[in-house]
Amino acid sequence: MIDDVLTPLHDGPDGGPEPRYDFSTNANALGPDPFALEAIRAADPSRYPDPLYARLHAELAAYHGVEADQVAIGSGTSELIHRLARWRWLRGPMLILPPTFSEYARAAQPAELPLLQAQSPREFLELLPRATLAFLCVPNNPTGEVYDFLEEAARKALGTRTALVLDLAYYSLLHNPPPLPPTAWRLYGPNKAHGLTGVRAGYLLAPHDLTHFRHLAPSWVLSVHGEAFLRAVLQPASQGWLEATRQTLWRWRAELAAGLRALGLEVREGAANFLLVRVGQATAVARALRLRGVRVRDCTSFGLPEWLRLSAQDPQARQALLEALQEVLCG
Repeated sequence: MIDDVLTPLHDGPDGGPEPRYDFSTNANALGPDPFALEAIRAADPSRYPDPLYARLHAELAAYHGVEADQVAIGSGTSELIHRLARWRWLRGPMLILPPTFSEYARAAQPAELPLLQAQSPREFLELLPRATLAFLCVPNNPTGEVYDFLEEAARKALGTRTALVLDLAYYSLLHNPPPLPPTAWRLYGPNKAHGLTGVRAGYLLAPHDLTHFRHLAPSWVLSVHGEAFLRAVLQPASQGWLEATRQTLWRWRAELAAGLRALGLEVREGAANFLLVRVGQATAVARALRLRGVRVRDCTSFGLPEWLRLSAQDPQARQALLEALQEVLCG
């Protein structure tokens, strides 16, 4: 059914009461970033933002060492993904490597793009020249994997009409972020790393002029609060806060993995601040945990019906999850 494809399936709010503990969202559990939050609160919502966002584009370009016309801002990475799928310059097949973020396939449907779904990294590389738009998460959502063929994929796309887009939503939370191929397109959504997912703001960097792509956006696509957020996360104070949180997040994730294995569960750890755990009937387990005040991400929509995705959370939340899981799985 078309409606099934278009229905957004994400983490976070599910229409029910707020849970006591939320492992479904991969936002930085040590957030919100106090420096970014202060900048957002100081923004003046009584004025329009600059409809061309000239200053913001210039600041983002300077931070990344590119030209200003190689940057395009948007109201979050999902909006930018949908805009890319609608861009006439990229009309043609879209390539993805499941399991991965559902928004790519969701954007292909209304844009009427043929969807190529590779079954392996090798097939992804083989299909790449046939696509005009290809997405890879770095690290992948939900597996947390960092692919070792990024450079090869970038070389294969070079000189073709294929836009290889690296979705970097969790990249800055990696323990050892890998270098990124400079010819790939880069999609940034810093609200997750800075624990401010309610602020919808992201941006795209490309090896080409993005002026026309910018004009496909609605007027004032980014609010003054989004402007303030993107500007703040470039500053040393905010970057320092983020750096200081990584070690704690990784310790929490390791402790979560150990606790799950102590329950006799299979755990898949990647390079991200989240992991996968095999629980059998994931939908039923997720519902049972929800009734006990713990929200998790059922991975059935990713094509992984036996797995839950869990983010690194503080010790109190982790203990509550482990106790609830033991009760649900062991009776």
